[in-house]
Amino acid sequence: MNVQRAQEIASSPIMANVLCDGQPIYIQHVNEQSETARIYALNHPEEEREVPLYTLTERDQTLE
Repeated sequence: MNVQRAQEIASSPIMANVLCDGQPIYIQHVNEQSETARIYALNHPEEEREVPLYTLTERDQTLE
């Protein structure tokens, strides 16, 4: 995922369908300089972590 799209998702009030390693996640913050995002898995909100943006994928909700 690119920096711009990750920032759009993080700032949007609408929940996007984003995955990291196959798990649905929530993007809390995007770091432009390091191209990373602070995320947590939806089923484990207490487990925050920083991951490279290239590990995030957005699923097209219209296909489901």
